[in-house]
Amino acid sequence: MDKNVLIVDDEEEIAELLEDFLSIEGYKVYKAANGKRAKEILSEIEIHFILLDIMMPEESGFALCKSLRKLYSMPIIFLSALQNDTDKIRGLNIGADDYIVKDATPGEIVARIKAIERRLTNFNNPLKNKTNEVIRFKGLELNTLTRSLFIRDKEVTLTAKEFDLIKLFLTNPNQVFTYDQIIEKIWGYNQGDFHSVRVYIGKLRDKIEGKTNDFKISTVWGVGYKVEGVSGE
Repeated sequence: MDKNVLIVDDEEEIAELLEDFLSIEGYKVYKAANGKRAKEILSEIEIHFILLDIMMPEESGFALCKSLRKLYSMPIIFLSALQNDTDKIRGLNIGADDYIVKDATPGEIVARIKAIERRLTNFNNPLKNKTNEVIRFKGLELNTLTRSLFIRDKEVTLTAKEFDLIKLFLTNPNQVFTYDQIIEKIWGYNQGDFHSVRVYIGKLRDKIEGKTNDFKISTVWGVGYKVEGVSGE
């Protein structure tokens, strides 16, 4: 099935250039110059990926992403001229799956989308996940088919990337993952932003560690992270 990509950007030249590259790769592209039109398209068509600009008239990309995350779970990639770490962290905190600056080549942007698509395909492949459909560790129960997490029988809402990250850790408890390993396995490419990793680790800690005393995500200073049990169960 063709994948539908929605480009939300008021710069027509950039949207058309991206459309050309994505179409060559087999994606069906829809374009919106503002948040209102983007919401109309989303209400009419099943969209699989969103490329979202930040600086747009009427409604900013940040505001639009925040409102879309209440209704949709498809990957959202910010594509913006804003390059400082504060904007990247803000974008990831409100639900974006990736953040790419606009000086990236169209080829790199397409590669990022394809990397996310491969990751989602692997995580959602029933044949690959069948033997470990449910992963249990220290009171946490992760269902890889329904992509749901329960702590003491209470469900915890996770974004797509949060789920992928906790799945990586729970399938490898007590194993230390470096920043580079996490970026490659979760984002699907070899180079990325360490700030993004820190943001998602912080979000997982906020959602999980306050609900159980038996589990924690530990920082291995100068290396990366691991999950471990705090007390016997």
